[in-house]
Amino acid sequence: MHCDAFLAVSHRLLSASKEGRDLRKPVHTSMSGSQRKRTRIDNAVTQDGPATKRMTLCSPAPFHDEPLAVAERDRCDYTIKITKEMAASGQAPRPIRVYADGIYDLFHQGHARQLMQAKSAFPNVYLIVGVNSDQLTHTMKGRTVMTDLERYEAVRHCRYVDEVLRDAPWVIDEAFLQKNKIDFVAHDEIPYCSGNEEDVYKFIKDKGMFLATQRTDGISTSDLVARIVKDYDVYVRRNLARGYSARDMNVSFLNEKKFLLQNKMDELKDKSKQLVENFEGKRHELIQKWEEKSREFIFNFLELFGREGRLLGGKDEQSSGHEKAQPSTVLP
Repeated sequence: MHCDAFLAVSHRLLSASKEGRDLRKPVHTSMSGSQRKRTRIDNAVTQDGPATKRMTLCSPAPFHDEPLAVAERDRCDYTIKITKEMAASGQAPRPIRVYADGIYDLFHQGHARQLMQAKSAFPNVYLIVGVNSDQLTHTMKGRTVMTDLERYEAVRHCRYVDEVLRDAPWVIDEAFLQKNKIDFVAHDEIPYCSGNEEDVYKFIKDKGMFLATQRTDGISTSDLVARIVKDYDVYVRRNLARGYSARDMNVSFLNEKKFLLQNKMDELKDKSKQLVENFEGKRHELIQKWEEKSREFIFNFLELFGREGRLLGGKDEQSSGHEKAQPSTVLP
């Protein structure tokens, strides 16, 4: 056995010397099929993957007319139609362009969760979010708390968003899909009525391009507004105390004076409560000091008179040193 091993090593040394190889360098073996496949996949992602996809994690998502978004749109080969089965399998030859739209007023976790569902619906999703303008929203639905510029900025800073489309249309048509190369449209399944339309997403559903998301229970923009209206007086008084004027909050002169008077009354209540709390603290401190002084007085009394009530350190104590102490008479 040792002889066979020696012969094998000798044969290797002889072959290396003939080929001129350095034995100190590792010998590279061919990669397995899975390794070669992994390399090809990584290269494909590196070459085909959009540069903006990772950029959204450290910078705001670009608007649809900015260079990054335009380059991504131009790179998309929209002649390749993506089905849901193809997108779900992860074998799509290009990123799946998913579109979600809304007003996104007072951007909250319900909005973020909807966009998260759209982003994670398939592997390699490029999420485009359309935000309606003030003019369109006020006409079709009503007033908003935030302006359209504020709502654009709120959405583009969400981590799931790859691109923001400003002044999005209220109803999506074929021309809009073709222009923005959209594969699927994400929204909840509840029919969205508007004017004569029973469901503005019916066209998308009929084309098989609708991607259903789930609403988050317990949170909505209407709920947030209702909370503010419910505690209207509290918020007005707080803002008046912070320096806002009555005109800034559209408050009448009488209501302004009423709220200011209530703030003063609350300040007096707080001061009275603080005085009572301080007095309680001082009272406990005084009682504690009195108890300490009482214990000190009793201790000094016992040290002075002794436990039998006789004065210690006087003439009686000196004379009693030579005489035998007489037992005290206890009266019945």
